[in-house]
Amino acid sequence: MNTLNLPPTSWLNAPAHSNWRQAEAQRLLHFAKAAKLPDGFGNLDANGQLAPGARAETMNTARMTHCFALAHLQGIPGCLAYAEHGVAALRGAMQDASYGGWFAHPGGQEDSGKAAYLHAFVALAASSAVVADAVGGRALLADAVQVIETYFWSEAEGALRETFSRAWQLPEPYRGANSNMHATEAFLALADVTGNSLWLQRALRIAERIIHTHAAANGYRVIEHFDAHWQPLPDYNHEHPADHFRPYGTTPGHALEWARLLLHLEASLEQAGLQAPQWLQGCARGLFETACQQAWNADGKPGFVYTLDWVNRPVVHARLHWVHAEACAAAAALLQRTGEAQYEQWYRNCWGFIANHFIDAVGGSWHHELDARTRPAGTIWPGKPDLYHAYQALLLPGLRLAPSLASNLAGNVTR
Repeated sequence: MNTLNLPPTSWLNAPAHSNWRQAEAQRLLHFAKAAKLPDGFGNLDANGQLAPGARAETMNTARMTHCFALAHLQGIPGCLAYAEHGVAALRGAMQDASYGGWFAHPGGQEDSGKAAYLHAFVALAASSAVVADAVGGRALLADAVQVIETYFWSEAEGALRETFSRAWQLPEPYRGANSNMHATEAFLALADVTGNSLWLQRALRIAERIIHTHAAANGYRVIEHFDAHWQPLPDYNHEHPADHFRPYGTTPGHALEWARLLLHLEASLEQAGLQAPQWLQGCARGLFETACQQAWNADGKPGFVYTLDWVNRPVVHARLHWVHAEACAAAAALLQRTGEAQYEQWYRNCWGFIANHFIDAVGGSWHHELDARTRPAGTIWPGKPDLYHAYQALLLPGLRLAPSLASNLAGNVTR
């Protein structure tokens, strides 16, 4: 990591903080290993147990594969086998042998839709598996790239289409910022493992549409939902405001996540010898500042609320672990990019909140959801199924902004 811009007292320079992050990351990995099933990875409950009859899920399997590949690249013994287990699952019954692409569950004809969000994570997992030299990684990568380029990527729109039926018919007349945000992350990784800067140009086109065009004109509040012509749908899911993937209103956690991704994109473009637009840093600042101003302590209590309406009133008051993990990662990226003390303070504040409220020192892992009084809850995200957000937040502050995470770790090991 380039630390030239960091103040000497920054936590990013502190050995004790680095040691704490590494220890916490290994604690999360140990907990997550219990999610392994014969055909992938399932969802753990609050006690770290699989429910009777638990099913593997493709999204969780892809995320776990990515994380265990990262752990192997860090030099943590035993993790490659878990990454290869995930690759085998993604190349097995989770993959649609008849039509291509991936089911949500192994052999899941009953959930036959093909979603861009899910396929972005398969591509990310495949990219990390290739860097980790996991068996089957390159074949998985080739399949993921083929599906994205054939069905999801729209050259005319400069973004991903959203969902199709199993046989790649009946495209949904909807476009989502969430799936395209994770595609941006995956495309940064694809650029590194393929050596093809076309993926960076695609990531830039996505960011330009969703952030530079729409969010910047909306006071740096990310518009999440659009019709097939990219017209905003501000009332989308008004009757289902706590939807897992398409909640009503604005999602401040996504603004924080986008802020970080814009800085990774800027650094990746520069590393590839391509011009990085100045708006990437400006939008990263604007997104972070707006999310912190509007969502932290929005209801008079600490932490980031999950969602806001269009006049910045809290809609879903729950505090979710992934939002705070992304806040830490975004603050670290902005601190590294600018050296400004405000980002150091936010970085410390967010880790303090996580340590005091989300980290479960008794039951393991992190509580995934807190209610408005910061008590563990499970209305939106029951149990503790997710490793991806927390684990990445613990790794990213110790790395450069480019290349992408797996390639970054591989470079650190070989230097």
